[in-house]
Amino acid sequence: MSTCLRKIPIARPTLGDEEADAARRAILSGWITQGPEVAAFEEEFAACVGAYHACAVSSCTAALHLALHALGVGPGDEVITVSHSYIATANAVRYCGATPVFVDIDPRTYNMDPSLLEGAITPRTRAIMPVHQMGLPCDLPAILKIADEHGLPVVEDAACAIGSEIRIGERWEQIGKPHGVVACFSFHPRKVITTGDGGMLTTSDPALDRKFRLLRQHAMSIPDTVRHAARSVVFEEYPEVGYNYRMTDIQAAIGRVQLERLPGILTRRRNLASRYYQALTGIPGLNPPVNGPDWRPNHQSYPVRVTRDYPLGRDALMQALLERGVSTRRGIMNSHQEPAYAGMGALILPHSESARDQAVLLPLYDGMAPEDQDYVIDCLSELSAAR
Repeated sequence: MSTCLRKIPIARPTLGDEEADAARRAILSGWITQGPEVAAFEEEFAACVGAYHACAVSSCTAALHLALHALGVGPGDEVITVSHSYIATANAVRYCGATPVFVDIDPRTYNMDPSLLEGAITPRTRAIMPVHQMGLPCDLPAILKIADEHGLPVVEDAACAIGSEIRIGERWEQIGKPHGVVACFSFHPRKVITTGDGGMLTTSDPALDRKFRLLRQHAMSIPDTVRHAARSVVFEEYPEVGYNYRMTDIQAAIGRVQLERLPGILTRRRNLASRYYQALTGIPGLNPPVNGPDWRPNHQSYPVRVTRDYPLGRDALMQALLERGVSTRRGIMNSHQEPAYAGMGALILPHSESARDQAVLLPLYDGMAPEDQDYVIDCLSELSAAR
């Protein structure tokens, strides 16, 4: 196949004049950090996912850290999570001085295997932190059942999962309601909606929400909004050590427009994922993600496993696609295989390791033209005939 000038990125955010106008509105308002736009974004986000409370912060990493810290996780504690996630998941545990305890994933879903939780719980376990990886919802009912039996809070790493849904009984519910104690989201440019960067915590617990709001602004006792509206001089105090985890009003203004776009974005992403699934199930050696009856993913990323039946190995396939103008990424990383976590010793996580080494993430983004997706599929089909 000859080299083509076509260039297809792995992802592309959906941003336009509406977001630019919103940012301009915030800039010209004179209030650009954690003001009325942030408050409005929080209210609209909570309504979107069905949560009682939503607290905006500077990143999902900050959200995960605040969630664990507010729940009292500290030195000597353990948090059960997965290694098969962006390193921020494990890092948030370390920020608290605690130890991440990694369990393996279910190879069908790329998510925490609930059957391994009982064996990982110890007297030092303080929380369970599952990940809705790539927008594929994890088995929350099973995880919550075990957590409830042991009196452990569940913190959902929902960085990739805005708009994803799970079936609870007979009801379809949004990830982020939340179903655990806290759910944490990301607005990084690779996510389904973006504010450039940023994060959000959702919870049903008003005391936790108050704690998040205190800690995100250096634990300042009087928020800026209250101080600026006061009719008499007031002085703030700092009763404990907090953090600078604020979201700007410029980001929030963009986020509000992105929320309005979300239903259309989800429809288009799901249509693209359906087209991939129909095409790739006919190519030997390529296994697309399973479509379960109890979850509706947002398809933040589209992972495909490359098996021995495919004539090219995973890395060779990625290189061949790159030469044809198609950007891809390897499967999701594993923290335990990174130098920062080498001190944890040898861990047996075969499904996590095979998912990293066998999966390739294909281009999928709102605004992807059908002819561009057809080109990716044609490349995969042609390469499958190579011997």
